[in-house]
Amino acid sequence: MSETSKLGLPYLTASQSQKHVTVNESLSRLDGLTQMRLESLTITTPPVSPEEGVTYGVPVGGVNEWFGQDGNIAIFVNGGWVFVTPTDGWRAFVADQGGELIFVDGGWEQGVIARSPYGASMRFEVLEFDQTITAGTTVIAGNLTPSNSVVFGISGVVTSDITGTLTGWELGVSGATNRYGSGLGTATGSYLMGLTGQPQTYYSGLQPVLTATGGDFAGGSVRLAIHYMRLTIPTV
Repeated sequence: MSETSKLGLPYLTASQSQKHVTVNESLSRLDGLTQMRLESLTITTPPVSPEEGVTYGVPVGGVNEWFGQDGNIAIFVNGGWVFVTPTDGWRAFVADQGGELIFVDGGWEQGVIARSPYGASMRFEVLEFDQTITAGTTVIAGNLTPSNSVVFGISGVVTSDITGTLTGWELGVSGATNRYGSGLGTATGSYLMGLTGQPQTYYSGLQPVLTATGGDFAGGSVRLAIHYMRLTIPTV
């Protein structure tokens, strides 16, 4: 059966019986691919009880019904999986990454704002993570941006009360402990919007440092988001 060139929607054929089956399959594929939302690009095993119309990007190593479909888009239609091969320029919101990705050169890329014909690109990205507060005066975050990142700022929120003898806390980096905020609150829900007067380039990556003021940390947790840009080089 012939299909459309871009979305692989099956055509009706002359004198075909059960036409509604083909039409409904086309509508289901169209529903899954238009304003595309992929649940994940990293799950290799199909869900046990998927909802009708749910859509995934099959990663390398797909198993069971996804075996041999690496790189394709899987849509659950009429009790089974149908597969569509993405092409350059397709975009999708990926639920478990919380952002939009673009399909380029056989893979999904996040945060691409501009891209050259040979793959050089500008990417705006957000690195979000939860940081547990441990006892002491300082806490060095376990997450850092890629090298050669241009950081615009750090936002965050206290997710559980920061306890201890401190009166407040600062957020920054080694050697500039208040670069992204000072006098920050300790109660759950307290937030920060740490901006600098100009973007800061971190050639080895940014690793946030939390510093207690007026005392020491005892416990608590914060959710931090580093907002940054990075460049990629063109291919040979």
